[in-house]
Amino acid sequence: MNRKEREVKDFNEIVDILKRCNTIRLGLTNGDGAYVVPVSFGLDIVNEKVVIYFHGAVAGLKTECIASNNHVCIEADIFYKVDPTKTGITTRYESVIGTGIISKVDGEEKLHGLRKLVERYGFDDYPIDRCRGLENTAVYKIVLSELTGKRNLPESN
Repeated sequence: MNRKEREVKDFNEIVDILKRCNTIRLGLTNGDGAYVVPVSFGLDIVNEKVVIYFHGAVAGLKTECIASNNHVCIEADIFYKVDPTKTGITTRYESVIGTGIISKVDGEEKLHGLRKLVERYGFDDYPIDRCRGLENTAVYKIVLSELTGKRNLPESN
């Protein structure tokens, strides 16, 4: 990281940024190259590791990439604004980048992952187990092994 003063080192602060993000982007690869896709997500903290859950179709390029290579990079950010500075302009933001291993989950863990996702977006009472599309929905988890944060916020007076 070039701008060390912008690095967020505290695990809890990085998790806080991630919790305030609306979307994460998955960086996946297969034999043909890289693929980046935005997804809605839920998260857990398990044994001081961030675990991300997301869902999708049971077939398609995303599932093909995951089957081809279970290593993943995630990116999430909060864009605030662009500000003039003494030497030019700068973007005000907070961001998180992480790497880990992705795997498909089933059974109770599939339901847990979906619950984390719907709770995150304010639907705590949604009856996941009665969802008509459940059998046609794949749920994945990512256990992040590395996690970094960065921010460039306006100076406070």
